[in-house]
Amino acid sequence: MPPPPLLKRFLALPPALRRSFYSSSSARSVAGKPDVYDVVCVGGGPAGLSFVSALQSHPSTQALKIALIDSQDLTTSRTANDGDAYSNRCSSLTPSSLRFIHGIGAWEKINNTRVQPYHAMDVWDGVSGSKIHFDTLDQQSTGVLGAIAEAVPGNRFQASRRKYDSSPGNGVVATMCENNHLTSVLLQRLKGVNKDVQQVQKWDKTKVESIDLGPDASDEKSLDLSQWPIVSTSHGQIAARLLVGADGANSPVRQFADIPSHGWDYNQHGVVATLKLDSILHPDASRTAYQRFLPTGPVALLPLPDNQASLVWSTTPQHAAKLKQLSPADFTAMVNAAFRLMPVDIDYMLTTMSASGQADELAWREPATPASSTGLPATFPRIANVQQGSIASFPLRMRHADTYTGHRIALIGDAAHTIHPLAGQGLNLGLADAEALAKHVVYGVEHGMDIGSSWCLEGYNAERWAANNAMIGVVDKLKKVYSAGSGPVVWGRSLGLEVVNRLGPLKGAFMGAAAGR
Repeated sequence: MPPPPLLKRFLALPPALRRSFYSSSSARSVAGKPDVYDVVCVGGGPAGLSFVSALQSHPSTQALKIALIDSQDLTTSRTANDGDAYSNRCSSLTPSSLRFIHGIGAWEKINNTRVQPYHAMDVWDGVSGSKIHFDTLDQQSTGVLGAIAEAVPGNRFQASRRKYDSSPGNGVVATMCENNHLTSVLLQRLKGVNKDVQQVQKWDKTKVESIDLGPDASDEKSLDLSQWPIVSTSHGQIAARLLVGADGANSPVRQFADIPSHGWDYNQHGVVATLKLDSILHPDASRTAYQRFLPTGPVALLPLPDNQASLVWSTTPQHAAKLKQLSPADFTAMVNAAFRLMPVDIDYMLTTMSASGQADELAWREPATPASSTGLPATFPRIANVQQGSIASFPLRMRHADTYTGHRIALIGDAAHTIHPLAGQGLNLGLADAEALAKHVVYGVEHGMDIGSSWCLEGYNAERWAANNAMIGVVDKLKKVYSAGSGPVVWGRSLGLEVVNRLGPLKGAFMGAAAGR
């Protein structure tokens, strides 16, 4: 159906004139009606904050009237950790995520003593011992450095290498960062914007009471809000030209838009903790992340500064409950056992034994278990103890929304998808959503579009839904393949792991995809 004549004439105007019309007609309050905002973002986690920061950092969108709503306290003093204690909720930020955070001006505010890059990763099969080793040389075997055959030998190649290594996040597999520290950095970015930039209206400790469609226009001069989301809070009602749901897996915004979200529970819990290692590493030494796939779920040890590490152990709800009952010494013993003993021994210590004695059991079983039989890397450190109060668990599930957009609605982060943590991609997918949505909003403003219309938002949905669906599918299949404890599946996955480990370019391709290169 062709557009109406008036719309055709509007679209024929130069972009600059369309932008001026959009700016003058947007974000205005009408007496007796809800206050009107260009963008209302519900959710003040990393995805929501990075999206809002991206809009503020771009000249075309920094004048938009934006509201940020979150039920938590959005003060940097609350989100930043004090002292030497590390949060048990950390994420591996990929190079593409770091480039995004750097590009919106937030990474410069990071406390470098609270983040830890790692340069290699060892992954092995807990049943067969087959393993694969990733490092930055594998990444460089594809992409820029993988084009060596096309490069002129000498200075040109060296210049390419220097350019590659100087990009934010390059030269590392990923960078560990506490989620609350990243949140604090993004809040500082919002607080420290140029005084000429439109400030974001932050409503923290504010619950969204309801979301409804607005009223019809009472007269010709009134703005017709009948198809606009109206968000009701304790501060009053606000109308959103674009309502962004960054409000988690149980998203009220997604429910208002009546967007189905399908998936399943894994019948697993993720046990997290902050650990102290007994090895002493130089602050500038290369770090390695480790992950072992057990039949009950993967267990990962991810490096933090100061010879500490973050544990993410996906296991059965029964095992998770048992782990949380153990004393610090027995919990530490069980983490060492998860990497050093055979699955049958680990199962015995968590199922048959009482909630004590695991340290003595490990001391008896470990000498009789050769490292060659478990696939334990020679570089794997020993866990010395666990940080007090850091042990926690949460259920694992997969969910994916049927679409990320509706009329004046867009979903990002966990509101759009949740994923198993075995690949460490959950937060990275949310940051990629935020980057993509901000890009399409910028394009819409620059071309005089209504940023809440499907014309503006459909590109975001097309870009991110397929990419996320592919990643979610791969992670889900990996989880299911590595849940087998015996039979031909074990033989097949072990053979595949060994083959990939021997093919550097193929490993580089896998790492490049995971890093978003």
